[in-house]
Amino acid sequence: MMIEQTDLTVEAGLQAEQDLLAAVCRGERDYGLLFWRPTDRALVMPRRMSQLEGFKAASIELADSGWPVLLRETGGEPVPQSSAVINIALIYAAPRSEGDRDRIEIAYKRLCDPLCEVLTGWGGIASLGEIEGAFCDGRYNVNLNGRKLVGTAQRWRQGQVGKRPVVLVHGALLLDNERESMVAAVNRFNERCGLEQRCLAQSHIALHEVVPEAPWLERLGRAYTDVIDDLLAKS
Repeated sequence: MMIEQTDLTVEAGLQAEQDLLAAVCRGERDYGLLFWRPTDRALVMPRRMSQLEGFKAASIELADSGWPVLLRETGGEPVPQSSAVINIALIYAAPRSEGDRDRIEIAYKRLCDPLCEVLTGWGGIASLGEIEGAFCDGRYNVNLNGRKLVGTAQRWRQGQVGKRPVVLVHGALLLDNERESMVAAVNRFNERCGLEQRCLAQSHIALHEVVPEAPWLERLGRAYTDVIDDLLAKS
């Protein structure tokens, strides 16, 4: 099984995910699985936020402070990206046997369950759910010891081959502790754009704070290999 792991600029990483999604949609690949780590920094947010009053001025100010703003195709809220983050992108066509009713929840489970199993195996307390004070908070946060570790999102497209819908489900895992500067960047953007939300550094946790020598690529690679094998068996 092919697992891709690479270091990329944030812009290139977002594009690599979209390229894999397009390739699966065209039927050129059965799946995509990419682990990528940013080589630079950016505050990434949904394209709709570019319509906010104050967006342009906030973007200039954030860029001057080392957090240039980039827009993404998935929803949610502003998410900081830097070399402290590992991104996980899983792309696949929904098996016909599953139907459409629960496909969003199933996609999140395929991303989140392996993470929870690995974290539990390392002795952590893993959970899913919202965390007060977390940036880009959601029901499918992956939390470690009661604090947010991984933010998640997904995007669906109609496949061109077999007409099956294709999903890109994404997780951003905080590997190293850069919580203070990340939260400061998100809060500065929200303040400049008149958004009420304020985030807290203590609502987040980095994997290396709990498991300093975590062999994350080896363990997550094996876990997602099982996910892909199961998908291929259902296709």
